[in-house]
Amino acid sequence: MSATLFGYRRPDGKVGVRNHVVVLPVDDLSNAVCENVARVVPGVLALPHHYGRLQYGEDLELTFRTLIGNGANPNVAAVVVVGIEPNWTQRVAEGIAGTGKPVEAYSIERFGDLQVLAAAARTAQRMLQDASERPREPIERRELVISIKCGESDTTTGLGSCPTVAQVVDRHVQEGGTVIFGETSELTGGEHLIAGRCQTEEVRRKFQDFYDRYLAEIEASGANLLGSQPTQGNIRGGLSTIEEKALGNIAKTGTVPVVDALAMAEAPTRPGLNFMDSSSAAAEFITLMGAAGAVLHLFPTGQGNIVGNPVVPVIKITANPLTARTMAEHVDLDVSGLLWGEYSLAEAGERLMALIGRVANGRLTCAEALGHREFVLTKLYRSA
Repeated sequence: MSATLFGYRRPDGKVGVRNHVVVLPVDDLSNAVCENVARVVPGVLALPHHYGRLQYGEDLELTFRTLIGNGANPNVAAVVVVGIEPNWTQRVAEGIAGTGKPVEAYSIERFGDLQVLAAAARTAQRMLQDASERPREPIERRELVISIKCGESDTTTGLGSCPTVAQVVDRHVQEGGTVIFGETSELTGGEHLIAGRCQTEEVRRKFQDFYDRYLAEIEASGANLLGSQPTQGNIRGGLSTIEEKALGNIAKTGTVPVVDALAMAEAPTRPGLNFMDSSSAAAEFITLMGAAGAVLHLFPTGQGNIVGNPVVPVIKITANPLTARTMAEHVDLDVSGLLWGEYSLAEAGERLMALIGRVANGRLTCAEALGHREFVLTKLYRSA
């Protein structure tokens, strides 16, 4: 029997598994104030990043979507937004406020760091105390938006940890849940398999357009991706080509249809398996997933990627016995028994489902316990 899940239902009806009060800088200049608020009010979560100044066009729009989306994420109870000037600061705050959660905005111009720090800290303290009274309530598993990405993949990833995740993907989707995957570059050589699973011709066309644009960009640069795709870690783990990596990567997506193809940081509107055009860099990817509303992330790894995220708990799964032994503090679920025939793939899937329930109910992941809070924005081109 599945364990009862308890989560936080937000004013817009969406469900989270964490209850963060976030202090969100609009730009790199505001990082210091936000980080100092988190020092003055322990328990709030600052999200420093490196961008937000002199961006334009789609690059700027992506930054807005990413910041607003992470503030709107159901794992966030309330947000203090801080920016250098009021216009973009208000735009981010208003975007988050559309969820109905408490949001306050402060701009530094004409006030200075110290005055804004004092005001923002008082607001953050009040929000933190209010959030501490918010109770968990029973939720349905299908209400959880889950994202998936593998990292530092090797031969064991496609054999064990990715197929284990696929068990969860199929079950979650069949129960009416939503799953997001992406890693556009890491589908190379297997992109036709994803295109063939697209539910409609419109979705297939959108997916193919995303992939073709990526391929054209790489070819136009004249770059050799070897060492980046596959990575040095992938090569060390025995993956010699991007095609080998792609097939292992696709193994985690299960067998269900792809119901939509999303732009970067775009929230899904259809339950089921959604593709998002995205970087394959782990920290960037999970930040995009947080912006899209994912509240849990499943991360199969071979050689041992250690990434975490401040908003989205990251559950690490490995089938590599060496990684499970030497990097045990980073591994939430060891499924290396699959390679020894100690249990079936279905049993491994059940173990992962059980762990998801425990994390949803409050258990810290390894990355959370170790303080991994990698929050990295995706940037499309240089600023003005």
